[in-house]
Amino acid sequence: MKTLTVFTPAFNRAHTLVRTYESLCRQTCQDFCWLVVDDGSTDNTRQLVEGWIEEGRIPVRYIYKENGGLHTAYNTAYANIDTELNMCVDSDDFLPDDAVDVILKEWRERGSENYAGLIGLDYSLDNQPIGGLFPETLTETHVFDLRARKIHDYDCKPVYRSDLTRKFSPMIGFPGEKNFNPHYIAIEIDRYLPVLVVNKNFCFVDYQVGDSMSRNIVNQYFNSPRSFCKSRIQEMSHPRTFLCNNIRLATHYVAESIIARNAGFLRESPCKLLTLLCVPAGVALYFYLLTKRRK
Repeated sequence: MKTLTVFTPAFNRAHTLVRTYESLCRQTCQDFCWLVVDDGSTDNTRQLVEGWIEEGRIPVRYIYKENGGLHTAYNTAYANIDTELNMCVDSDDFLPDDAVDVILKEWRERGSENYAGLIGLDYSLDNQPIGGLFPETLTETHVFDLRARKIHDYDCKPVYRSDLTRKFSPMIGFPGEKNFNPHYIAIEIDRYLPVLVVNKNFCFVDYQVGDSMSRNIVNQYFNSPRSFCKSRIQEMSHPRTFLCNNIRLATHYVAESIIARNAGFLRESPCKLLTLLCVPAGVALYFYLLTKRRK
């Protein structure tokens, strides 16, 4: 059995999947398998992946499901992974040639049941770490701290123990909302265990203008407000949170609750007094987002 599963949620990304596949074929360590979760694509994703399975250059698994959003593709992946470790590589991203080798060497040398996994860097296509390197003295961290405490306020690439991703999944979203952030699982795991920090390139990231999850955040607030509210509640109740961070979270929670027309938002908040105090700022944020959306 392989040690690592690289899984890729895909929705109409046949035009970028080729690059992901070729990068996996170039890996200097082949102790991995590739799982493609097709989230209801209508292009030729199935035919493309089935052709790669026939080629047999690397072990490839393909699962088709009806379109349900990114978090449902993660749920499907976590339910079908049987390797020790797993990592998500988006369908528009690809790995440096030594990524699997670096990941497995680091885990075998430093990993234990005291850690949830590893976290490495995302690199841009011009071979620069997005947001810079991690602090040199940082050898382990809680994922929550990276952004909340401004240690590294950019996308990074986590690799998790599969027993933990199974334990804390599936993510339960809301009917009609497809923008539930899969980071939810990472924050759940982070309540209990830190990750090992690896100051190396785990993934090249190529954001696709127009359809990337990170590009249309304002529209996502309006398309999936209950999902965002759930994530704000999760983070406000995280054991590593702090006042300044919760003020930001509560402000967003109020704005997203207005969008969701949730009259019970105060009752559902884990920080009721703070949320009440943030209502004016949340209302202001709501109108700001409304203006941004109309532009």
